[in-house]
Amino acid sequence: MSKNSKLVYSTDAGRIREEVPEETPPETDGIIRIRPEKKGRGGKTVTVITNLPMTSNNLKKLAKQLKKRCGGGGAVKDGNIELQGDHVEAMVTELTLLGYQVKRSGG
Repeated sequence: MSKNSKLVYSTDAGRIREEVPEETPPETDGIIRIRPEKKGRGGKTVTVITNLPMTSNNLKKLAKQLKKRCGGGGAVKDGNIELQGDHVEAMVTELTLLGYQVKRSGG
């Protein structure tokens, strides 16, 4: 550890407890939008799922489930889920089955 770093924690009965602020989901209109995107990605198609009303931990869990469903890779970036490949129709079906209101947008 360097001289300039500071270890910050609080103890409760000898246990280290992390203080994590409670995260609130972003405000949305309740409709999840799914679109294919190619621009700026070297010609590769990526499926982008936006307007998700959930916190980052739940977003990561959903992304993992969707990546498994489409059999590809992906990431969570800026509150959106990006899946490698064109999986728009499969994701519309999957999210509708999970009880979300979904719209296809873009190309």
